[in-house]
Amino acid sequence: MTPPASRYADLSHADLAILVPELLLSGHLIDRSGMAWCISAFGRDAMLQIAIAEWAGASPIYTRRMQRALGFAPAVDGQGDVVTIFKGIQMEIGAPPQFLDFRYTVDDPHHGAFHLDHCGALMDVEPMGEDYVQGMCHDIEDPTFDATAVASNPRAQVRPIHRPPRVPAGRTPACAWTVIIDESYPEAQPIPAVAINAKTQAALVELTPIDQTDEGLCDYSGPLLSDLDFAAFSRSALIRIADEVCLQMALLDNSFVLALAEQSDAAEQILDIRRKQTTGSAAMSAYRIARALDIPKDEQGALQLLALHPILNPSAYVSAEIGTDSIVVRRSPAHDDAAWISLCGPEWFDPLQAVVRVLDPHLDVEIEAFADDEWVVTAVRRDEPAPEAQELVIAKFSTGTDFAFEGRRSIPITPV
Repeated sequence: MTPPASRYADLSHADLAILVPELLLSGHLIDRSGMAWCISAFGRDAMLQIAIAEWAGASPIYTRRMQRALGFAPAVDGQGDVVTIFKGIQMEIGAPPQFLDFRYTVDDPHHGAFHLDHCGALMDVEPMGEDYVQGMCHDIEDPTFDATAVASNPRAQVRPIHRPPRVPAGRTPACAWTVIIDESYPEAQPIPAVAINAKTQAALVELTPIDQTDEGLCDYSGPLLSDLDFAAFSRSALIRIADEVCLQMALLDNSFVLALAEQSDAAEQILDIRRKQTTGSAAMSAYRIARALDIPKDEQGALQLLALHPILNPSAYVSAEIGTDSIVVRRSPAHDDAAWISLCGPEWFDPLQAVVRVLDPHLDVEIEAFADDEWVVTAVRRDEPAPEAQELVIAKFSTGTDFAFEGRRSIPITPV
C-alpha cells in the first residue's frame, strides 16, 4: 500500500529547511510541559525516573528509523561506528541543533568525543538549583546516552570528561564526553519499554521513500558534518525528515505513557497529566512554527497551522482531510497508539484551541462529530480574546521558547 502524500509536500524548499530544525526543537520542548506536571504529581525523584524511561524507551527506535531513512544505517545491525552515533544525535529531538550545540571530534571509527558549546537544557534547569542540574546531567544523561548508543552499537560507551554542576560557575564548554566502542565492553541492553514501543504503529508505519532524483542531498551517507545545513538536503529528503521527526515525538509520547504507568495506576491521573502535557507542548510547537513560517493570523492561517502541526502528522500516521474551510479527522494508526490526536475530539479539544490561539487569542475552534470515529474542526473568530493557556505559560519558562537559529556552514569532520 502506497503511503499518503505528506502534509509537508506543499511547502517550498526554503520553508522546509526552516521547519525541520523547528520541529526538532519542538520535540525537545515536549518535556518542558510534561515534566512540570510530573513533578507536581509525583515529586522530583519520580520525575527523573519518568524522564529516563521516556527517552530510553523511544530513542533507540526513532534513531534506527532515521538511520534507514537517510542511508546511514550500519551495514550490519549493531555494528555502527562513532560517526553513525553522532549523525543519529544530529537528527533527533533529544539534541536539537544549536539549542544543544554539540561539537564533535572523530579520532577513528571507534573513538570520538563531543562537547556542548551551548546547552539550552542546562540554561533551563540551572536557575532551579544544583539538585535539578545533577538530576539532568547525571541521573538522566548516564542511562539515556547509553540507550542512544544501543541503536548504533551496543558496545559503545558515552562517558563524561566533565559536566555540570559547572565548576567554576559559568564554565565553558558546559560539558565534554568521550565515545568509545570496544568489544570488551558489555553490551548495553535496551529497557523493556523499547520492545513494547517497537510494536506500536509509530514505530512500524511506512513513509514515502525519498526521491533519489531530487535536487540536493537525498541522504546523509557522506561525511559527518559539523553543522547540518538543512537547505542542502533535497526537498524530498526534507519532507521525509519532517515526517520522521513527528514520529519521534509520537514515540516519545508512547514511552512517556509507559513511564507514567510505572508511577501511577490511576487512569484519571494519567489522563490528566497527558492532557496537560499535550496542551502545553502543542501550544509551544505552534508558537514556534507559526512564527518561523510567518503563518497568517486569521482563520485560514489557523487551519494551515493545524495541518502542519505534529499533532496531525505525519499523514500516514494521522488520518485527516485538509479542506479549505475545515479539517476532517478520522480514525487512524495514531488512534491505535492512543497518540495525541486520540485525546482530542468533540468532548475535549483544548490542544487544538491552544494551537490556533498562538496566532491570535480571538481565534478558536469548533468541533462537530460526524460518526463514532470521525469529526470535523473549523476555525472561528471570537469577539473576546481568550487568556493564554496555563499549560503554555508553564512551558514558556524554557529558553527554547524564543531561541533563534543562526546560519552556519557545514564543514566535514575528519579523523584528527
